[in-house]
Amino acid sequence: MACMKLGSKIDAFQRQGQAWFCTTGLPSDVVVEVEEMSFHLHKFPLLSRSGVMERLIAEVSEGDKKCVICLPKIPGGAKTFELVAKFCYGVKLELTASNVVYLRCAAEHLEMTEEYGEGNLITQTETFLNQVVLRNWKDSLKALQTCDDIPRAEEHHVTKRCIESLTTKACTDPNLFGWPMMEHGPMQSPGGSVMWNGISTGARPKHSSSDWWYEDVSTLSLPLYKRLISTMESHGIRLEILAGSIALYAKKYLPGLNRHQGANESTSRLMPVTSGAGAPPQEQKVLLEEIDHLLPVQKGLVPTKFLFGLLRTALILKSNPSCLANLEKRIGMQLEQATLEDLLMPNFSYSTETLYNVDCVQRILEHFLAMDQITGGSSPCSVDDRQLIGSPSLTPITTVAKLIDGYLVEVAPDVNLKLPNFQALAAAVPEYARPLDDGLYRAIDIYLKSHPWLAESDREQLCRLIDCQKLSLEACTHAAQNERLPLRIIVQVLFFEQLQLRTSIAGCFLVSDNLDGSRQLRSGLAGSTESGWATAVRENQVLKVGMVNMRMRVSELEKECSSMRHEIEKLSGTKGSSTWGNVSKKLGFKMKSQMCSAQEGSVSNQNNRSAKTNKAKDRHAKHKENSSRDG
Repeated sequence: MACMKLGSKIDAFQRQGQAWFCTTGLPSDVVVEVEEMSFHLHKFPLLSRSGVMERLIAEVSEGDKKCVICLPKIPGGAKTFELVAKFCYGVKLELTASNVVYLRCAAEHLEMTEEYGEGNLITQTETFLNQVVLRNWKDSLKALQTCDDIPRAEEHHVTKRCIESLTTKACTDPNLFGWPMMEHGPMQSPGGSVMWNGISTGARPKHSSSDWWYEDVSTLSLPLYKRLISTMESHGIRLEILAGSIALYAKKYLPGLNRHQGANESTSRLMPVTSGAGAPPQEQKVLLEEIDHLLPVQKGLVPTKFLFGLLRTALILKSNPSCLANLEKRIGMQLEQATLEDLLMPNFSYSTETLYNVDCVQRILEHFLAMDQITGGSSPCSVDDRQLIGSPSLTPITTVAKLIDGYLVEVAPDVNLKLPNFQALAAAVPEYARPLDDGLYRAIDIYLKSHPWLAESDREQLCRLIDCQKLSLEACTHAAQNERLPLRIIVQVLFFEQLQLRTSIAGCFLVSDNLDGSRQLRSGLAGSTESGWATAVRENQVLKVGMVNMRMRVSELEKECSSMRHEIEKLSGTKGSSTWGNVSKKLGFKMKSQMCSAQEGSVSNQNNRSAKTNKAKDRHAKHKENSSRDG
């Protein structure tokens, strides 16, 4: 720390209890009382340097041999006045970044101007501030920390000048000027050295990043830190850099954000208003709300995990509703960056018995969907679902849909979770955002298993959220055997599973037909050998085996569907086909039986074409054999 020496005389001050005495050989003729300390001094050194002391001594000493003067409001108190008295006597003392602000304000308070002596205390402190302290990062920071205890520092623009100095240096690479930083000392390394004030330190310059000043400014009190961040923002420092500093400041003084961090953090003599883990909850609450105001509102500048940490802490501290709403909105703007662990926030409210705060996640999702609409997010309209799923603009919303489905799976086992809350969160995700409904089906299945007392109407209403056409074959197979699902849903699943299998069979036959035709064309053009035909035959046999297996599965599904139809007819008390038609209409089936017949016809046609192709292959083989015999 830089310093400036003043005075040349040997220190003649001695302390005895709560009193200071100047041992110059002359008896004291004035007593100055500052706080609980008494200074037994002489009139002439004081009145020759201070206009205030000159007036007070003149007022009190009329008619009295010894006067007593009280200075209750001197900046810095008794410790600062001790240095002021030594300056008046010309005793040696040092100006440092730790005491210069106190002395500067005390000199102004005592009117120690050039009128009362050349090189008076105001001039000396101003020179030291401008030429030494404000040119150095560490000294500017130390001087600013002392401004917390001196309200008059603002009147003399000392606080503003320190903040401007720190702002200017934060905008500049410290390696260009060799400013010492981080207050931890430079790393010593052999070879090469840095010149600091003309002295070789034996250390190489450090390569600093834009966050080199974070740890230093985190030692400031909250009011000073707020002013510093506001000044930096007005000077054009990038918002993402400021956001990083604010996040570190919050983690340092809000223990809920940094529970796994060690407690061996460096602390300053002048502690901020929120002194870490020992700070009262009310002070932490005030700090959190101020942090919310300081953070930039732009999307992506603040990590989502950090925002969730702030929200959890705000819920614990019972912050005001506006702070909670702001944090939920911030998270909603970038919900696609969250993880499932982030969403699993415990419920800290005594009014609800659920394990997790589902209502909070519901509000965050609503903010995300609202922002998605404002920013021109995709909507189903008349575009095909496959085109929607492949659209780049749908990437965030499909990510959020998958995230919410995973969250529903985690909260579904909670027996205290009410059906309206679960159903509202599941239904909030747009249908076009889910490429598959497997995750939603799994969540609903777990909820039905954990809530067996639900009425059949409630089960059916909840299962209507599932689009059976968007279930994979594995999910369809599981749902067809799931006794917890309503009968209506099982019939829908069986119908669409059969439809998918028939479509797959038709597609496989089409691929096989095209494959055989392409091989025949290549054989005629290039004169394929007998081994090529053998390979084609083996591949055709493999396809036929696959077709047989798929036909068996279709047959089993048709039997299950037929048995269910008979059961429904028995329950309804009728035997005609009209009952099954009514059931089909109620279930919302839009596909007619002619589609299945048409597909069966296409399959048979493809089989005929395949038989013709095989006959052609046989004729080609015989012709080739006869030609070889003739040769």
